[in-house]
Order: sequence, then C-alpha cells, then structure tokens
Amino acid sequence: MTDKTRDSDVAFIKALAELLAENELGEIRVKRDYGEHDSVDVRVSRAGPTGPQQLVAAPLAAAPAVAATAAPAAAAETSPAAEGDPAAHPGAVTSPMVGTVYLQAEPGAPAFVKVGDSVAEGDTLLIIEAMKTMNQIPAPRAGTVKRILVEDAAPVEFGAPLMIIE
Repeated sequence: MTDKTRDSDVAFIKALAELLAENELGEIRVKRDYGEHDSVDVRVSRAGPTGPQQLVAAPLAAAPAVAATAAPAAAAETSPAAEGDPAAHPGAVTSPMVGTVYLQAEPGAPAFVKVGDSVAEGDTLLIIEAMKTMNQIPAPRAGTVKRILVEDAAPVEFGAPLMIIE
C-alpha cells in the first residue's frame, strides 16, 4: 500500500468519525478493496451514547503501516499478563458485535443462564442489542456456565469475553 493510499485511508477514517458524530450513530463499518490481496476493514464506533469515539482499522491483508501498529498488540497478547485474560480461556464465549448486553429477555424476567447451569449447543445465553435489534447469542458448545463476565445492560465491544462455558 502506498503512502498516498494510507493518507487517503486516514482522511476516510476521519470522515467516518465525523459522520458517526453528526448522525449520532453507534457504529460504522466499511471495507475498502484496493486489489486482490490489499484491503482495509474499518470500524468506527462509540463506547456509549456520550462516550468517546473509538477508531479501529483492521487490515485484511498485511499493510506496512498497519502491521507496525499491530505488532505491539500481538506482543501484549503473549505476555504473562494475558494468561489471566478471560478472552484467552478455551471456553470463552466472545461478543460477535458491538452493543448492549441483556442477561434476560425483558426486565423482571429470569436470566437466560446462571453460573452452574448446564447448556446445550444453540441455547440462548444472552441478548446483545445492536442498532435497536435484539440479537440472541447462542451457546457455541454444550457445557456448564462457569463464569458470567458481563453485567446486565452493560456495553460490550466486538470480541469482548461474555462468559466461560466448560
């Protein structure tokens, strides 16, 4: 990817951030293809209704400028501190989207699951609201709920650990 392309990507990301703020959107995701093996997937999202914006540019094909910023993140994941990270647990269920987590179908209703519950593959674990759409998050495998890592009505990011099933 050339410097000119990276400069245009930076301008493009800034424009998306402005569009996000102007229209009070929670997230914008765009994929730009430059060729067969050269593309950039950009996600711009907010932490909450009045929270700070988060700019994320994830390369689909390694690019020199983005690879340099991705290297420290990869090193951090292999550090000893990452061993206690719930997302690294083999039974972790992670968020497939940005949104707000709800542990029950409606206020006052019983939770979908509690710590110690046995679940079958496909059972609803919780709901994530994204752009006013309620998305049921199914259990990826059968097992026992060991830990619930999120609170009801809490915001979550893509890839955030939600619970541990063993």
